[in-house]
Amino acid sequence: MEHDAPPVQIADTQILDTFAEAFGMRYVRPIVTAHDEYWLDAALAEFTGYSSSVIACDAETGLERRLSPEETPDGRVGAALLAFAFSTDGLAKAVPNRVGQCVMTCPTTAVFDGADLAADNLVEKNGRPRRIPLGKQIRYFGDGFQKSKQIAGRRYWRIPVMDGEFLIEESLAVANGIAGGNIILQASSVEAALAAARRATEAIATVPGTITPFPGGVARSGSKVGSRYKGLVASTSDGYCPTLIGRVETQLVDGCRAALEIVIDGVSETAVADAMRAALRAAAGDGVLAIGAGNYGGKLGKYHFKLHELLAS
Repeated sequence: MEHDAPPVQIADTQILDTFAEAFGMRYVRPIVTAHDEYWLDAALAEFTGYSSSVIACDAETGLERRLSPEETPDGRVGAALLAFAFSTDGLAKAVPNRVGQCVMTCPTTAVFDGADLAADNLVEKNGRPRRIPLGKQIRYFGDGFQKSKQIAGRRYWRIPVMDGEFLIEESLAVANGIAGGNIILQASSVEAALAAARRATEAIATVPGTITPFPGGVARSGSKVGSRYKGLVASTSDGYCPTLIGRVETQLVDGCRAALEIVIDGVSETAVADAMRAALRAAAGDGVLAIGAGNYGGKLGKYHFKLHELLAS
């Protein structure tokens, strides 16, 4: 594959002169707490299951970061999650369902709104922050035995359950975020690609306000828009499939035997850019021939993250 601009290198890895194309999304930031790390992990695993892409999932979700007892509203271990959807209505349907089925069912958990209410990216309606119902909807599971309490202008619900009470905030503030930042690793072997992906996702995990919603942070089934089959909105990105070299116009560099994509959602352009920059620097190394990114020619997504500019800044 030929590129017009002079090559940019990190060690022996070529950084291709291309860009990632991302989209505006809406998100919420629930905080989940639990009695200990075991039950917290159980709740997180359930909530973030089936969350890789809004192509088919109701939301893209993931762990933003873990919280110490000093950082949580109830002084227990916890975690901040991010959930992204195309619309506020989409979040209002997906998030209460996930919390009700995946968090309320998990022993000892509680849920709070972790949004920064002073942030300038909150979605507003009639001059007030837009919110989606959470405990306001789930409280009906209490069958009339639920109780509410307002503290510092925020309402919480206590729902009786078999291990005591499930404490949940009434609603979550909605904010504007970005989904679809990405890098695509091209490696000389599957082993090298996997090692690079691990380095990249571990680096992204240190960047506040970002998640990588795919399994282990990685998508091996990168997609393109459209399909030869009627009714499919997306299909395999054949240009990045090593087994199709010679049958399609390849996007792979010479010697590539495996490619993996890392998709990043974030609370802002800065957060996504920081995560992509960290991923580029961490992934480059032994066996990684090139790193590029996926885009649609700049025609679909509002946000363009140019790889060379990220490394220069």
